[in-house]
Amino acid sequence: MSNPIGPVVGPGSQPLDEDGGVLDYMSMPSGMMIFAAPNLPEAEEAEDLDAGKAALEALLRLLEDSERTGTNGRVDLNGLDEANLALVNQVLGEGEVSVIGGAALQAQEAVLAGVWRVRETAADGRTTADYVEVAAFPRTVLARAFAGAQAQVPIPERFGPNVFNAPPLLPEINEHIAKSRPHVINLSLLPHTEEDLGLLNDLLGRGETTILSRGYGNCRIMATATRDTWWVQFYNSQDTMILNTIEICPIPAVACAAPEDIADSAERLNEILEVYR
Repeated sequence: MSNPIGPVVGPGSQPLDEDGGVLDYMSMPSGMMIFAAPNLPEAEEAEDLDAGKAALEALLRLLEDSERTGTNGRVDLNGLDEANLALVNQVLGEGEVSVIGGAALQAQEAVLAGVWRVRETAADGRTTADYVEVAAFPRTVLARAFAGAQAQVPIPERFGPNVFNAPPLLPEINEHIAKSRPHVINLSLLPHTEEDLGLLNDLLGRGETTILSRGYGNCRIMATATRDTWWVQFYNSQDTMILNTIEICPIPAVACAAPEDIADSAERLNEILEVYR
């Protein structure tokens, strides 16, 4: 059996009884990421970087269009030389959410929410696509997250020893996949054994897409090998798991930028670009 996802269950994992028992509260995250202006070059240093500034102006137009109409779009960076690309990178910075979509696809949210730097590479490591996308979540990553995934989780006829509470979850998962209905199963609130978690892990399988959101503590989101099914785990600042869930949905909301975030990003980028106009 592969290593299960979830907290260790066993002696000492539950509170003692009321005769002298102690309730031990987990510490909650102590830090939260907020917007921090990137370290930008002076206007005179960017005077000759017209291509980089043009790419950023095109990005601003996409943000403004998305704010008005909700449409997505991208700006291709493949044609930029090193100096112009460095300007774009400095302005974008690195935000809360990072994505690995297998060996060939990576995405990083900028400090401007809803702005994603996406790179695709070939087997030999050569960059085949390099662009900035305006979206709640990168479309290419989402399109590939469940490519080749099984339509539903298989349900065995027999279960191994110490498997108690995972079996009823399997038809529940399949029901919501079939109905395309968002649904969350909070494993932290359910009694379970290591074998229960191991069974779920094995039957759901592992996809290639992993998302890390660092907005408040850490949230690790892993695509399973079952369509529209994600394993979502929240950790506090001491890297202790505080919430463990299975989410059936196209993409968990915690990984996405909200429309108001994109509107705010348009305003911030416009303020940044005023320095270079």
